[in-house]
Amino acid sequence: MNDRNTMAYRAAALYYRHHQTTEAIAKDLGTSRATVSRLLKSARELGIVKIELDDSFRPSGQLDHRIAERFKVRATVVETGPTMSALMRMERVAHEGARLLDSVMTDGTVLGVAWGSTVTEVARFLPTRQLSDVVVVQLNGAGNARHTGIPYSGSILGSVATAYGGQMVHFPVPAFFDQAATKQAMWGERSVQAVLQIQRKAHVALFGIGAFGGAIPSHVYSGGYFDADQQKTLRTQGVVGDICTVLLREDGSYADLEVNQRATGPTPRELAKIPRRIAVVSGGHRLQALRAALQTGAITDLVLDEQLAQALVLQR
Repeated sequence: MNDRNTMAYRAAALYYRHHQTTEAIAKDLGTSRATVSRLLKSARELGIVKIELDDSFRPSGQLDHRIAERFKVRATVVETGPTMSALMRMERVAHEGARLLDSVMTDGTVLGVAWGSTVTEVARFLPTRQLSDVVVVQLNGAGNARHTGIPYSGSILGSVATAYGGQMVHFPVPAFFDQAATKQAMWGERSVQAVLQIQRKAHVALFGIGAFGGAIPSHVYSGGYFDADQQKTLRTQGVVGDICTVLLREDGSYADLEVNQRATGPTPRELAKIPRRIAVVSGGHRLQALRAALQTGAITDLVLDEQLAQALVLQR
């Protein structure tokens, strides 16, 4: 692996610093042009090469500027074609989300992660970069009556922690308690309080936006947390989606929903205490939920696909 990394570095240096063609690099390294292309791709994925754009040169009036001005967030709109599959669109958005997250990770960062289908993809695209004293803490419980949720949430946290050589902190509680009183009692336990304390120390939070339906359904609505009747009831209550498994109405309200008294994720108000809060969102079916989340003020950085961005700025 070290030899491969060395080759990737050499190829990248020749390509980006000395402006050699892939054909010239292949001759220099004694390999093929196809191998050089793979080495350059590896160099980008491993963080050997970091490509940045100076946003001061970006023309005004683009979607990200309009979203930033309207919703008071840092917005990154990912170019995605209208014929692109839902999976490919999500992968592109997740890749950009991973790039943004990596740009804010430093030694000593406490990163809060809320599990979900989009965050799973973000974790997959993170480059490997060893940092010191990084802590990756789970923001919301993952269990339900059918499973503990530990393999699912643990896989996401593990991928992120491994990328930065960090410590992983699980939150071993269900996503939703059956009774609000049970949650209140558990929140008094020292083991739970210890995790909550780490969550409160987070410098950065990473999360997606959950919503009903869609070609790639949100895990909270497809993973056995709510059955069909319960989802129907939630819809009649005006619920359009969630942020960190705290359910939201379209106007961003959430405090008076009974289900949220049993939810274990941070409320938007609690989430807003974390300095940097990155939401990565893909898919038109998340429009109402995203709009609701933006109205809570819980998002500082938003990464989304082009079609969703267009719908967001057109909606009144």
